Amino acid sequence: MQTTLAHPPRERLHGLDAVRGIALLLGLVVHASMSWIPGAQHFWVVSDASPGEFAGLLFYVPHMFRMLLFFLVAGLFARMACERLGTLAFIRDRARRIAIPLASLWFPMLMTIVAVIAWNAWLVNNGSMPPAPPTPPLSPRNFPLTHLWFLYVLLLCYIAALALRATLGRSAFVQRAGDACVPLLASPAGPLLLALPLAAALITHPKWFAWFGIPTPEQSLYPSLAACVAFGSAFAFGWLLHRQQALLQRWASHWPLHLAIAVSATVGCVLHVGLAPKLVPATQDIATVGYAIAYALAGWSWTFAILGLGLRFLSGHSPVRRYLADASYWIYIAHLPLVMAMQLAMSRVDWPWIVEFPIVLAVAMSLLLLSYDVLVRNTWIGGWLNGRRKPRGLEAAR
Repeated sequence: MQTTLAHPPRERLHGLDAVRGIALLLGLVVHASMSWIPGAQHFWVVSDASPGEFAGLLFYVPHMFRMLLFFLVAGLFARMACERLGTLAFIRDRARRIAIPLASLWFPMLMTIVAVIAWNAWLVNNGSMPPAPPTPPLSPRNFPLTHLWFLYVLLLCYIAALALRATLGRSAFVQRAGDACVPLLASPAGPLLLALPLAAALITHPKWFAWFGIPTPEQSLYPSLAACVAFGSAFAFGWLLHRQQALLQRWASHWPLHLAIAVSATVGCVLHVGLAPKLVPATQDIATVGYAIAYALAGWSWTFAILGLGLRFLSGHSPVRRYLADASYWIYIAHLPLVMAMQLAMSRVDWPWIVEFPIVLAVAMSLLLLSYDVLVRNTWIGGWLNGRRKPRGLEAAR
């Protein structure tokens, strides 16, 4: 039976737009929680004196899926844009919206992060500045992409997609094979099928720290195999899914099933690794294999569930959601130094983490939204990030 392919709709896909914004805004939650995770002094710049075990869940659960979710939606939107614009115009558009922001904003973000690190060192040493530890010279293997690594990996995905499109995309056999695989991956069995190669990559990753899940390439221009499998498969799935958008309605119908599997697998993972990170590499045994499969299954089930929820309940137009979706890109790019500074300020007071964390989140989000509205939305920066300058305020999103 011949597969019926949906034509790309002209109207903005509000549900997917909202989900992409959610994936980026969850980065703010993940990073804002880190100073209250027990043992944060071993892996984060700021360690608060009032940690809380359950603060670990605010990092652990969103970190399972937020970038899988982002890259899947990015892949779908990328092919949609490529079909609408043509290859050359698509390359110019992605250069303006992804490559230029990465090249121009990476260094200012890095320097601001370094400034917060220096401030923390000055406070910890009672107003004196300790000598800076030696750092290896910049190289492809030692390159601090920081939290902007996702833009670099996104560019790699674009290059790979366009190269494969140019070499194999015109093959009728390849198109039929892709169209046959997508419905299977979009079925209720899809999360498990997508989880198995990711689990294999995690298990074989050298010195895999299981609590932290998918190793992200924030310190190197060479993504690990696990990162390539995770984010590359998500992007490729989204790219191919664009040809059969009617399958998205499966997720809108099956979100309770995927959510139940996601919660169950997450509970199993937490019972295995605990609420606080273990900073030792995972052992190569059957328990680690089971955990890797459960972790990857949870990540993909959360992805399907949240996509389904977004398509089911957020597909209508909303000025607030539209504005936040537009703002989420800037918020993610600019958030990390501000969040770190807020965490450092909170480390100077003796309040429970359940009070300090919401303050950091609320103040950071307010300042980031204000900076977006005043400095970005209707400026040349907004032209980079959003494709064109937009009038300020919620009225512009109507």
